[in-house]
Amino acid sequence: MPEVTAIILAAGLSRRMGALNKLLLPVGDVPLIRKMVDVYSTAVGSVLVVTGHQASEVETVLAGSSVKTVFNTEYRNGQPTSVACGLRAASNADAVLIGLGDQPLLSADDIHALLVTHFSADRSRISIPMNGDQRGNPIVVPDNLFARLLADPKSPGCREFTRTHPEHVQFHPLASAGYLYGPGHPRGLRRPQSRNAGENHMQTIRQLAARLRQKFTLTPQQADHLATIKFPCC
Repeated sequence: MPEVTAIILAAGLSRRMGALNKLLLPVGDVPLIRKMVDVYSTAVGSVLVVTGHQASEVETVLAGSSVKTVFNTEYRNGQPTSVACGLRAASNADAVLIGLGDQPLLSADDIHALLVTHFSADRSRISIPMNGDQRGNPIVVPDNLFARLLADPKSPGCREFTRTHPEHVQFHPLASAGYLYGPGHPRGLRRPQSRNAGENHMQTIRQLAARLRQKFTLTPQQADHLATIKFPCC
């Protein structure tokens, strides 16, 4: 298989969690970001973590791992700047996986399945996993598109590019919930269309919150809050 580098985005301000940085919350016996690094390291040989907010704390929990870190000086300007920072640091790879630091259900098998699917399809396109009608992460970006993703300094990265250049994108149906954000990605929670829909959404939230409490050391209030967050796609 060609040389693949995983870029894990771990620079965000984590505003929704208040004073807490969700990447540092424990999943079992290790902080979430360390768990994610361990998962990616099992699947690919090279892992790069883009840091920003609380970079020193993130680097501390990664001590002893084989990953490299790169600090995004523009992290306050949003996720696209972190994607660009990671791409510049991984310029020698044949392809990169761009993933989030907060997907506790993602497994090494999920990553391997995505890579096999990508390299069995059109290697020149960006591969995005789909779970039903939901876009997932990580995504696979081939080296022939690195420069395109860095070309616009006002909007670097893959978020806008994958939506405005569909000819460079391929979607792969992959059923694992691990590709979604956290334990799930409830869509439309803010605008239920009927009383029954609203009740169904609340049941979904309660189920997600229960799963979050099993995965994390969180208060019930923190778990409820995380369960209703709609995270951006890369």
